[in-house]
Amino acid sequence: MFQQLKNIDTVARLQRLFNIFLMLVNGIVLCFAIYKSYDFAEKAQNKVHILYNGKALAAFTSDRKTNLPVELRDHIKTFHEDFFTLAPDDGQIDTAIRKALYLADNSAKRVYDNLKEANYFNNLISGNINQQITVDSIRLDMNAYPWAFKCYGTEKLIRATSTVTRKLVTQGKVSDLKTETDRNPHGFLIQGWEILENNDLSQSK
Repeated sequence: MFQQLKNIDTVARLQRLFNIFLMLVNGIVLCFAIYKSYDFAEKAQNKVHILYNGKALAAFTSDRKTNLPVELRDHIKTFHEDFFTLAPDDGQIDTAIRKALYLADNSAKRVYDNLKEANYFNNLISGNINQQITVDSIRLDMNAYPWAFKCYGTEKLIRATSTVTRKLVTQGKVSDLKTETDRNPHGFLIQGWEILENNDLSQSK
């Protein structure tokens, strides 16, 4: 009789262990199913369909971190192009510089004020000089925030009789405003901007 009771107790213990094991397996399966459903929902949100020539094409969006270096370089390039691409026209100069200053802090305004005080822009107008810039490369440091950069470019001062080519090197840092506007579509701000080098390389006729 005692042996029979012992066997019943053993069977009951095994049954409890089996039930606990079954509950754990069900819990793991349930957690996995919930995780996969959220993952699927997130992927579905990032997937859009574009209708092109009557055909539905799938496209995927990416988060900002994926394109961050590309966006930073474009912001820096746009700023330099606006600041240094100038025509001998005071209206064009004011418009271009104003566009550039929306992308940077007061450090860019200080550089502009210094150039204006030195009659740089008046000399462009009186000399009928077109100033153009080509951004050759931008070196970014993504290891620390705000992100530091060095920009290397080539300036051309085009007169009726000659063209002067200059080497331009600037540096600064870029912070994330986390707000995008029409005047600042990437939502970044250049800080502590300064011109390190702006020297003549050659002159041609």
